[in-house]
Amino acid sequence: MGLQDILILVAIGLSAGILSGLFGIGGGVIMVPALVFFMGMTQHGAQGTSIGLMLLPIGILAAYNYYQEGNLNIRYGLVVAAAFVIGGYLGSKFSLGMGEAMLKKSFAVLMLGIAVKMLFFDK
Repeated sequence: MGLQDILILVAIGLSAGILSGLFGIGGGVIMVPALVFFMGMTQHGAQGTSIGLMLLPIGILAAYNYYQEGNLNIRYGLVVAAAFVIGGYLGSKFSLGMGEAMLKKSFAVLMLGIAVKMLFFDK
């Protein structure tokens, strides 16, 4: 890994961190496409790397800021986290059984659907 790779990865991490703190997004929406496009990773590799990042307390300071302002529901978060563990296991099994092309297209359709809903159907 050269200096250019390190700089790209730092830019991806900073972008994902800023957008995570700002909008609550990061892994799937920012890091996965960035790792595919800028680092040449496979879709599976990018998704695995993004999920691997969640194992570390990367959002702890952002979560603390939201908690300090009364904008973090810990009970809801714990329930979602427990379900996320199960869902993550099941989703990864399903994803790893898909071909690369189908996975990329499915991911793109999901992001497009979310964008259309947010642009035209949210109040």
